[in-house]
Amino acid sequence: MQGRVFLLFLFLLIGITVNSSSYAETLPIEAFGKLPESRSVKLSPDGKHFSFIQNKGGDTLIGVGHVEKDSTRYLVKTDNQEFKIDWYRWANNELLLVSVSFPRSSNGVKYIQTQLFKVSIDGEQPFERVFTPRTGQSDPQFGDNIVDLLPLEPDHILMGLTLRSSPFPSVYKVSLKSKTSRTLVLTKEEDITDWITDQQHRVRLGFGRNRTTIYYRLFDLKSQSWRRIWDYKIFEAPDISPLGFGLDPNTLFIRANHQGRYAIFKVNVSDPDLKQELVYADPNYDVEGSLIYSKKTRDVIGVYHAEAKNSKVFFDDKDSKFQRSINAAIPNAYNNVSSWSLDENKYILYTSNPKSPGAYYVGDKKNNTLEFILERYPMLYQKKLSGKKKVSYKARDGLKIEAYVTEPHEGVENIHSALVIPHGGPMARNYGGFDWFSEFFANRGYTIIEPNFRGSSGYGFNFEIESVRKWGGSMQDDLVDAANWLSKNYAIDQSRTCIVGASYGGYAALMAAAKQSETFKCAASIAGVSDLRRLIRNARDFSNFKVVKKQIGIESNYLQNNSPVTLAESVDIPVLLLHGSDDRVVDVAHSREMYSALVSKNKDVKYVELPNGNHYLEIEVNRLSILRNLELFLNEKLPKE
Repeated sequence: MQGRVFLLFLFLLIGITVNSSSYAETLPIEAFGKLPESRSVKLSPDGKHFSFIQNKGGDTLIGVGHVEKDSTRYLVKTDNQEFKIDWYRWANNELLLVSVSFPRSSNGVKYIQTQLFKVSIDGEQPFERVFTPRTGQSDPQFGDNIVDLLPLEPDHILMGLTLRSSPFPSVYKVSLKSKTSRTLVLTKEEDITDWITDQQHRVRLGFGRNRTTIYYRLFDLKSQSWRRIWDYKIFEAPDISPLGFGLDPNTLFIRANHQGRYAIFKVNVSDPDLKQELVYADPNYDVEGSLIYSKKTRDVIGVYHAEAKNSKVFFDDKDSKFQRSINAAIPNAYNNVSSWSLDENKYILYTSNPKSPGAYYVGDKKNNTLEFILERYPMLYQKKLSGKKKVSYKARDGLKIEAYVTEPHEGVENIHSALVIPHGGPMARNYGGFDWFSEFFANRGYTIIEPNFRGSSGYGFNFEIESVRKWGGSMQDDLVDAANWLSKNYAIDQSRTCIVGASYGGYAALMAAAKQSETFKCAASIAGVSDLRRLIRNARDFSNFKVVKKQIGIESNYLQNNSPVTLAESVDIPVLLLHGSDDRVVDVAHSREMYSALVSKNKDVKYVELPNGNHYLEIEVNRLSILRNLELFLNEKLPKE
């Protein structure tokens, strides 16, 4: 860790070093493909320690450093194959709680099991499960559901656990001292899968699903009884999503539809009519983030919003004053205060800009100082990156589509070739900011466009619902329209465009290979869906089966005509398939069968199976292999002129 410096002086140094590079170079694959060296940096409640997730040599570790002393202790280590770290949080000043997921199989069905572990920062409490089921109790598939920390009882937490015959979780008070000590707090049957507490740490709200109907149950403080409140049919109407209670136990913040976009409201839950009062809306985008709470007051002070500056919106100007002071000192940057001590004096600052992957600092408000602690991608420090530029184009039917363009790095040869990269989901979206995947290709001279095609989230219910039972249709056309727009507005040879995608994006790449070869000259699918019928069959063993059927569709001809594996004869461009052998989201059989179908038709195809690979590219050797194989594939199919 570097020495402490005064705030203004540090910012001056940042301004010098970020722009000091005067040349660009072709960087090694490892600079982009290695897992980020650090992420998820958090302060202990007393502000004396900071914790972080770090990747070294392909392993993922959780470490803890001392704010005042130059010391680091590593508490957890995994190769991301036996188990994966999903998230962690401070339980108190001495203990971390860690969510861990394990790949499991039962009767041929692959799934993920999550468990909650604990570990003390001094190393005296070993890394072990928070609880173990008693004799006669089941070991739940989802065993990491923290309903609430209990600050007045720092040795206990509330958890939602399925330990009895009912498939739905009850709420237990769980000891952090004993693996078997727990007390039943609340049990409800009616399909409740998640629980929310108020700021007084009482269970107040339950989320349920019956087939494809979503509903909520509220505990009324006055009547001391539960009542059913909002409900809706999934994919048929805009949803209402409770986000959390304010300090007033009758104030509930929700996300709901407002003039075609999701906005933030507050509701007085003691009002029988549950009247909604608008708090914040963005006329152009859905507000998709979680609430921001003050550590001091425990009340809601804002909301995370990806399209806002620094991704935050504060409801009161006094709460944004400190953020403005940081923005003034580090202009044209993403400056996120991601963690606070309980007294709101110490904080973690993550700062980056569109051309820098960023670094973490520990700040002290009283002393007006910042101390550098960690970088995300050290091999990219002071290297010239491109950043993403937000653009928009019109689809063939006139619909406005937003996208992000990444141009070749400054000083790198522009090879006048393009990549269209559709995102996964498809009910997801692309964002701006640093992206290791697009930056890798920009470093190789490609121009990249990442469309938020219809069906993407973030643009209102009507836009997002275009992905329901419409795979292979207009969403697919939006990708061709993106490629055509790019070739008209950038230095691109229209005959040198490929499509590369993962998950749903992999499906879109394969459909493009079968139906859109006049636009795309090659296609690469990473963990892509090839058979919609298989996707539905595999969902039969899970509780969301009816939701999947409603989302994808069930009509036989539609499923067959929009499954790439049945369209192998129509594929007439080169295809690269990459898939992890242990994928629990899109089974590896999708790529294996697609490969067999293409080989049987004598098509130009290569298949690379990634040993023990999961769906999210979290094994470093596999992530590097993907970039290496993509680079070789593109060099061969789009050779430099």
